[in-house]
Amino acid sequence: MAKKKKMHTGAKARKNRRLVILSSIVAGLATVFVIGTIIYVIFGMDDGSAGEIAQTGMSEEGLAVLDSSQDSSVMDPFTGMAITAASVEKIDTESQESEYINQDIVDAIVSGGKSVSKALSGRPATVEMTDENRSTFASIDSCLIENSSKVTVAVTSDGIPKSDDKYYYLFEEKIYEDSIGEDAEPLSKIYKGDDTSFTINLNKGDSSSKLFSKFTVAVKLDGEYVSIAHPKFITNPEACAGYSYGGMSHKSIKGILPDPLRIGELPDLGVSYCTYNIPLSHILSTSGGIAYTYGGVTYHFKQGAIETYDYLFKRLNGMGIDVAAIVLNDASTAAFPEITHPDARHGSTAPYYMFNAVNDGGVKACAAIGSFLANRYSGSGHGNVSMWIIANEVNARREYNYMPFVDVNTYSNAFADAFRVFYNAIKSQNSAAKVYWSIDQRWTYNTQKTGDYDAKDVLDIFTATISEYGNIDWGLAAHPYSFPNENTPFWKPTKYTNHTVSTPVISMDNLEVLTNYMQRDEMRDTSGNVRSIILSEIGYSSTSGETMQAAAFAYAYTKMEKNGYIDALMFSRQTDASDEIAALGLALGLQTTGGHHKYIYNVFKYIDTDKRNEVVSFAYDIVGTKF
Repeated sequence: MAKKKKMHTGAKARKNRRLVILSSIVAGLATVFVIGTIIYVIFGMDDGSAGEIAQTGMSEEGLAVLDSSQDSSVMDPFTGMAITAASVEKIDTESQESEYINQDIVDAIVSGGKSVSKALSGRPATVEMTDENRSTFASIDSCLIENSSKVTVAVTSDGIPKSDDKYYYLFEEKIYEDSIGEDAEPLSKIYKGDDTSFTINLNKGDSSSKLFSKFTVAVKLDGEYVSIAHPKFITNPEACAGYSYGGMSHKSIKGILPDPLRIGELPDLGVSYCTYNIPLSHILSTSGGIAYTYGGVTYHFKQGAIETYDYLFKRLNGMGIDVAAIVLNDASTAAFPEITHPDARHGSTAPYYMFNAVNDGGVKACAAIGSFLANRYSGSGHGNVSMWIIANEVNARREYNYMPFVDVNTYSNAFADAFRVFYNAIKSQNSAAKVYWSIDQRWTYNTQKTGDYDAKDVLDIFTATISEYGNIDWGLAAHPYSFPNENTPFWKPTKYTNHTVSTPVISMDNLEVLTNYMQRDEMRDTSGNVRSIILSEIGYSSTSGETMQAAAFAYAYTKMEKNGYIDALMFSRQTDASDEIAALGLALGLQTTGGHHKYIYNVFKYIDTDKRNEVVSFAYDIVGTKF
């Protein structure tokens, strides 16, 4: 039979009421203590630090008592007295009469103590880091934009590292930095845990934007911040985009480099895609024009030139044609030195230079250019670009992406950083845009003997670098010309091509070497799929005969279609270029400079229609096989 509480009146009743109030206060404090202890345990108590235990308002003895609470009693940390499930007895020294606390309060305190004990027993072990594992003790599993304006950095580790305090610290590193700056201050701190995360502001477009930064996690050791995680970049810049234009639906993958004076012929040719160059010298201005402020700096674009692109892109879109725009760095190094890599500003007559991502001015300038162009051509009423190609034939250092000769790792990493800036800038404006970079046909040609680099080497290093610091969905734009370029009958045996991964050259004869290589696990995109591959330049000269040129295109197009991994083919070009004929002897167009349609014109026009067999049958005897 339960023991009943004794009732009193008068002075004793008043005294008892005081005792009840005092008991309630004690119970309330105990409840607050339990809740605080649970929160403390969950969010990261650094084991072995008496000073940190004291911050919870709880002694080490109190923790020991709670940790042993496996039965129906727990020690009151304020009095050291046992609190039992049956009752809590308080002795009134004056009246010697017993008072009893409500059973629900007792149950709550006991339950809380057991929860604390369970949390303590399940806490990850504290680990002493070594020189060997310190830099990668923790792992940044993801670095993602959330809700358009926040960045969440998820961190895991195998245990909790010992350090000066109980915190992990989040640091920002610039794209060109390799470590935490000497005077750097943490962006945020959280209690250490084996599975936790930081959340900070993105600040897109501001001078303090984190869109182009990488992040690392540090702890304090002997008063110094020490990185314990490999840095990672944001990998989903598209999550803060305002537009989502990914192109129109097409029945054909046929495209061309158009002649701006003969664009009216494109509907007759039935093209789905066009490439178009955007050299920076055409669009940048030191003042006036279209002002664009980005990253705290105001840039200027030539209004007349931009409006010409507006007209061109809108007209192409109106014909059902999607645009692949090629961004080329020929900016004046006198007027716009920040855009070009510091080492590439002098010493070359190459038409294009390596973009600059090695200092703050360069990163901001490249980011502003990419952001401005993607914002303008993604649904704002100026025409749309669904594909962006950054630079031209990147492995051809001397000819198309100049910087002084360095080892291939240094060169490739310099480009990878610049590419990431453009990628994040473009995708942060248009979530559905595709962003590519290009290589020429010299695969393992030992190109360094000429001062260039093998395409395979640059591709491998670029891929590894991007993946190491946060994989993104870049695409590859290949140029599988014959080698030498004037070798129009590419199907004939040559020492330059074979069907192994070590082939010196990749042409349309052995295109499967490239697409097979891109199917490797390490080459795939963030979803595990084969990356988007386009042939942004491919062409054959008519200097060896118009029918030979037409046969080469027919066979190449058929091989490409059967390959199954090519998203678009851009034939070079609609009209012969006088400078190419003069300098290289290459007449690559569907028509002459005077507008005469060559034999290839109708082959190109009908190859993806029901007239295909009719227009390609002539080529069987030339190629030596039916296809």
